[in-house]
Amino acid sequence: MLAGLPYKAWLDGLTEEREACKKLIYDFNNTKPEDRRAEIPAILKKLLGKTGKSVWIEPPFHCDYGWNIEVGENFSANYNLTILDVGKVTIGDNVMIAPNVSLYTAGHPIHPASRDSGYEYGIPITVGNNVWIGGSVTVLPGVTIGDNCVIGAGSVVTRDIPENSVAAGNPCRMIRKITDADREYYFKDRKFDVKDY
Repeated sequence: MLAGLPYKAWLDGLTEEREACKKLIYDFNNTKPEDRRAEIPAILKKLLGKTGKSVWIEPPFHCDYGWNIEVGENFSANYNLTILDVGKVTIGDNVMIAPNVSLYTAGHPIHPASRDSGYEYGIPITVGNNVWIGGSVTVLPGVTIGDNCVIGAGSVVTRDIPENSVAAGNPCRMIRKITDADREYYFKDRKFDVKDY
């Protein structure tokens, strides 16, 4: 599975691995609001393969294994993040993920006879540093999103996105490069009137 080769999800202890993950996910998603600040980071550090010091995912969250996900420093994800982590998912520093985002490393063969065999696969996803992924984005197997990118809401990312890009659509495509001129604006043509950023 980790080598990106065909595998069967019910063999080699994978069912037990997913069951262990589900127990931690249950605890995570059912944390009382008044306990979340203390408990969520602690559970995430048990669940995920690697984290920075500061990590936050707003419940609910779902994943297959957890240990196959690495996130960097200052990682923040909003409600309903789903990561199918049968392939490695590597996320850099200072990444923000909006609600209803899905990262799918998992896939099934195209031909029906091959699909019926029960074999599936996982191809890694990589998200660079300083990336903002907008709401309801889906990232498919094998994709790399470069550093400093913004992925527009509702996009389906089927191919790599080069660094310093604004990209959006279905399929997601680069719309333009991010430049120093963008620093003056907080939204479209609205300029910052503060200097403390």
